[in-house]
Amino acid sequence: MQRVSIITVAYNSVNTIQDTIESVLGQDYPYIEYILIDGASTDSTVHVIKSYSDRIAHFISEPDRGMYDALNKGLALATGDLIGILNSDDIYAHPQVISTVVATLQNTKADCVFADLVYVSPTNPHKVLRYYSSAPFTPRRFAYGWMPAHPTVFIKRWAYDRYGPFKIDYKIAADYELLIRFLAKHQLPYTYVPQVWVKMRAGGISTRNLMSNWILNREIVRGCAENGIRTNLLKVFSKYFTKVFQLVRRPGKQGRE
Repeated sequence: MQRVSIITVAYNSVNTIQDTIESVLGQDYPYIEYILIDGASTDSTVHVIKSYSDRIAHFISEPDRGMYDALNKGLALATGDLIGILNSDDIYAHPQVISTVVATLQNTKADCVFADLVYVSPTNPHKVLRYYSSAPFTPRRFAYGWMPAHPTVFIKRWAYDRYGPFKIDYKIAADYELLIRFLAKHQLPYTYVPQVWVKMRAGGISTRNLMSNWILNREIVRGCAENGIRTNLLKVFSKYFTKVFQLVRRPGKQGRE
């Protein structure tokens, strides 16, 4: 059976980290290596994580150079055949997510799989605010500021070994750049599953304020340029017109939620 490494990075996440951990430990797939990297939290995050220490494969709490540096620490520890990343304020939508990931990759020639996510209320994960469908994705959409829902992405570990980890000189969009590098530049074969796999609490760093949005979109343009994709800020900003429809429209197949 294939082993799946799941990496969660945290910093002062005491209000959400327990939900995240339990959504991983509640998966029905038995071969999970769970890795938690904490950036020396000053609240009780470490205490919560340590209460699950017997079910966590690797745990580090130390200062880092940001989220992507922490993720790279997790990648260096990962020994699984597949790697997934779940943020410390996100949860898996149902207990069959990982078993579905494994079965999908076993039944296809893909090295990457992704699905849909829903944005939920920060205080009520059952209240859906927006639906993010990865179904329309193709590599050409990177130029327009679009990528698959990153928390739903699972990639075979060999790809990280061959094509490299996250670039830590990006502040917000290193995940975007990595997916451009893997799926567009190196043409990693991928497949899509029409299910909701992740519930993401609204209010993340990339949408926190106008400055965050500006940095995000500048880094998207940079990531495209570094990987041979021609784009500009006007193209990238065009994504905001289509995001409005995510607030009012739901795909016909939402999978389990």
